Amino acid sequence: MGINILKIIEKKRDGKILSKEEIEFFIEGVIKGKIPDYQISALLMAIYINGMNEEETFYLTRAMRDSGKRIEIKEISPLIDKHSTGGVGDKVSLALAPLVAVYGVYVPMISGRALGHTGGTVDKLESIPGYKTDLNPDEFERIVKKIGCSIIGQSEQIAPADKTIYSIRDVTGTVPSIPLITASILSKKLSLNLEGIVFDVKVGTGAFMVKFPDAENLAGSLVKISKKMGVKVNALITDMNEPLGTTVGNRLEVMEVLFYLNGAEIKDLDEVVKTLGAYMLKLGNKTENIDIGKEMIEKARKNGKGLEKFLQMVNMHGGDVSALEFLRIDEFIKANCIDFVEADVEGYITRMDARIVGETARILGAGRFKKEDKIIPEAGIIIHKKVGDYVRKGEKIFEIRSRDEDRIEKAKKMLLNSLDYDINKPPERIMIYRVIE
Repeated sequence: MGINILKIIEKKRDGKILSKEEIEFFIEGVIKGKIPDYQISALLMAIYINGMNEEETFYLTRAMRDSGKRIEIKEISPLIDKHSTGGVGDKVSLALAPLVAVYGVYVPMISGRALGHTGGTVDKLESIPGYKTDLNPDEFERIVKKIGCSIIGQSEQIAPADKTIYSIRDVTGTVPSIPLITASILSKKLSLNLEGIVFDVKVGTGAFMVKFPDAENLAGSLVKISKKMGVKVNALITDMNEPLGTTVGNRLEVMEVLFYLNGAEIKDLDEVVKTLGAYMLKLGNKTENIDIGKEMIEKARKNGKGLEKFLQMVNMHGGDVSALEFLRIDEFIKANCIDFVEADVEGYITRMDARIVGETARILGAGRFKKEDKIIPEAGIIIHKKVGDYVRKGEKIFEIRSRDEDRIEKAKKMLLNSLDYDINKPPERIMIYRVIE
């Protein structure tokens, strides 16, 4: 008898290993609409409960990638990308792509939108007037070749099986499955002919992987499957217990990137950007030494070449570069309603829960609750004090921005709940927990 979906479901339900042919049959059925949602759901739940081994995850990733269009960027090298598993205030890609491109590493980046409490790189870029993220492959390739970096969104043609499967995972409680996360990420990323990829796997309250062992397992899976797909790879496990940088929200984060690329010191953001950048330069054969790689990133930041690349990218994507001029930045981030959250006690801040801050930004309008929700580009939070800072009662900790007072009042209550204080200063924050090479 031939392969059929019921047998595949029963096989995985019983904890058995699926063959390459069975996995390809399943993905083909998803794409052609031959397998109903309830059977897709059943198999996804069986995978969630019983897992997949390395071979199964590899075959699933490859089949999902091959379900759609492949983008081949020819005649240039090295093509190196970076992927973050999602966090709060994570504007790393906006700074990293142009900084690395300064050194002749080409960064073709297909990025996502906000998901849950985490922000989306595509939404941040689309908050710049005119910036287009839905370029066709030829335009994408032209920009990468001309300036070295381009950041676009996922099109309907790239890994369409992932789009169908993810929409079902989202409503069936099967999102936090390492094989399914691995296949989802890599089927999109490896639709490009990348030579290398660096993963930023976030861990902590603001990440999808809250516990370190889960983050470690995901990082390991991404590394193993990438290697099997023929791509050079590194993974870094980085902290996401506290928001990254000093802003959360789309235009606010673009503003922070502009300041950072102009030489502003933002300690936690800087450490993550430099470390990821150094590993990208290493994968691109621009240096063998990570410390030298960090120095190269710092040089491109301090001499203004990274900022120049970023503005060139914005311009080539149709963005209004004049809106990002430093003398006009107040106009760019202008919001109708602004309020503050002040310290209600005196002491050191010992906790700033990244998930609560991310959920608050979403309520303010920086994210979505439903797919059709419209982002408010100027909505968000400016963080005036961070964990380890000493505050006196009445000192401003958060600046809240949105379009209406109702959102502001709700946000103030939430942000107060994100904080803890103590008379003793907390330990220094560790940003990079582990590197998997």
